[in-house]
Amino acid sequence: MTWFFLSIIALVCWSGSDLFSKIGSKPDDKYSHWKMVIAVGLVMGLHAAYEIFIGGVQITFSDILTYMPASAMYILSMVFGYVGLRYIELSVSSPICNSSGALAAILCFVFLQEMPSALQWVAVVLVMLGVVGLGFAEMTENDEIKMMRQEKANVKYTKSWLALLLPILYCVIDALGTFIDSVILREEDTGTFLDNVFPTVLDESVANVAYELTFLAMGIVAAIYVFAIRREKIAPRRDGPKLIGGVCETAGQFAYIFALSDTAHVGFSAAIISAYCALSVVWSRIFLKEKLSWKHYLAIGVAFVGIVMLGVLDEL
Repeated sequence: MTWFFLSIIALVCWSGSDLFSKIGSKPDDKYSHWKMVIAVGLVMGLHAAYEIFIGGVQITFSDILTYMPASAMYILSMVFGYVGLRYIELSVSSPICNSSGALAAILCFVFLQEMPSALQWVAVVLVMLGVVGLGFAEMTENDEIKMMRQEKANVKYTKSWLALLLPILYCVIDALGTFIDSVILREEDTGTFLDNVFPTVLDESVANVAYELTFLAMGIVAAIYVFAIRREKIAPRRDGPKLIGGVCETAGQFAYIFALSDTAHVGFSAAIISAYCALSVVWSRIFLKEKLSWKHYLAIGVAFVGIVMLGVLDEL
């Protein structure tokens, strides 16, 4: 049952990362996204140090450069995601961001000629319908009704294409990262031009540490910009949730890797973990007092079904 508990840990941690990242992303804090990068980079750097000096992972600068294209996509997508949390409810943002798996499946079909099954196509369509539905619900909602349902959360969001564009950018860029990841971590050549673009194949543990070290470097750059150049101060009560979000993000990633290492139950693990965006919606309703319209919840439900289907079908 180890795989089950690790899957639950990943589910809770990644939904917790969504929650605390949202709490730490105040609409009036224009540097909140860089502070999130600093927090996540710090925690990931500490975990990378543990993996290298205690876990015995052997890594070189060449490995970091090899994995850099995937790392860059993942980190850039997270930056857009953190910015977006200042402008839109977590209940809306999280399902859109987590739709990247559907787009990654399409990229694999186009460039790697990996033909999805009929059920996978159904899952992709459901995810896309859910995302489009969320956009439609968000942009067509009456402003007065929108303001009324946001009163309990004590946060006001204006109707804006930027608010929807940011999580969509996360979705697109994260999908690119997943696609590149699948090429760099491939077990055999793809038979396409990508074998020449990414001739070196990395071990998963090495790739993970390479990603964490790259995030640490980005966190250091962000810290120099925020604290040395912009002269921002750390506010423990305001910035504390960002660090908790970073811990949750790293812990979820660690549990995810080991949960999927149990090949006998990988499909079940993927299904459980892929549901974390639904738990993020629950947390946002309980702790952030976010309340959406029935149109929002219908679209979220459709996207959620598609995401879970992709998680299951990808590993069967």
